[in-house]
Amino acid sequence: MASLSYDDVKTGTELPPQQYPLQRRDLVRYAGASGDFNVIHWNERVATSVGLPNVIAHGMLTMALAGRFVSEWAGDPGAVTDFGVRFSAPVVVPDDGQGALVEVSGVVTGKSDDDRLVTVEVTARSGEAKVLTRAQAVVRLA
Repeated sequence: MASLSYDDVKTGTELPPQQYPLQRRDLVRYAGASGDFNVIHWNERVATSVGLPNVIAHGMLTMALAGRFVSEWAGDPGAVTDFGVRFSAPVVVPDDGQGALVEVSGVVTGKSDDDRLVTVEVTARSGEAKVLTRAQAVVRLA
């Protein structure tokens, strides 16, 4: 994918939303890659016993999906210079053959001509829940 041009982006530009499906097998893969084997991410009995509605995705996996969204939009993962989120709700991943769907969207909320940086406010939802808040990326564009 070609890198996005700074001159082509305006404040208010909406990033096309993307949907990322998550199934239990994705949680197992992420656990192996991250080393986070907390049982709430794979054992429904334990997850519900601690008050969760079901097994939940790793928060950092949810954040990674949002980061992927921004870096794919920019066309260069190295263009993302800053990225932060707050976790507001878990992504519940039922064992029903469908799992969960995380939809990520964004809007350019600022530009800095001095250093060719754009600020992107990111929204991530799963079902009716907004799963990330204060999600913001700073991207340096060519």
